[in-house]
Amino acid sequence: MTTSIFVNLPVSDLEASKAFYTALGYSINPNFTDETAACVVFSDTIYAMLLTHAKFSEFTKQPIADTQNSTAAIVAISADSREAVDALATKALEAGGSETYDPQDLGFMYSRAFRDLDGHHWEVLWMDEAAAQSGPPEH
Repeated sequence: MTTSIFVNLPVSDLEASKAFYTALGYSINPNFTDETAACVVFSDTIYAMLLTHAKFSEFTKQPIADTQNSTAAIVAISADSREAVDALATKALEAGGSETYDPQDLGFMYSRAFRDLDGHHWEVLWMDEAAAQSGPPEH
């Protein structure tokens, strides 16, 4: 059996959040979507469940984090190239997201970060695996 990941995110406006993630190029799985939740498909094994605050609260007794003013988690996703990192981050900003920090270029790895409409922190990264496996450069 292949392991899948479902990231559950509380959202204040389900329709706006669905529009945000579809603007990034992801699809919504209608089989797991209703007026309280939407399933964003990132890949065959990675999904984000966007849940209204009421629905999210059914799964926890703890209060929902205020991600506009604090970070509850950082969700990182990979991209095939530096250009793909920039393309996704640009789409996120154009769809109403905000940049978390300036692009990070470590040579073997390039990343950008943004917050979605509800302040959830996302990072998009590309890594040159061959360079990463060779270790840091000698001085």
